[in-house]
Amino acid sequence: MTVAVVLLAAALVIVIALLVAAGAGTLARMDGATYPAALTRAATAFAAVITLAAAVTAAIAALFG
Repeated sequence: MTVAVVLLAAALVIVIALLVAAGAGTLARMDGATYPAALTRAATAFAAVITLAAAVTAAIAALFG
């Protein structure tokens, strides 16, 4: 049960990170950025969401553990 919850949470975080990255890339292109620049912004947004999720997970683990 616990493994399934962890896997579902990880999948949800990855899907949200991909959606944020796609939005950031789209907004960058609409702003007139080149494709490499838009891809860089999308990758930065993806990494930021993953980092934030890891920080929140660590804080919750420290709080309850």
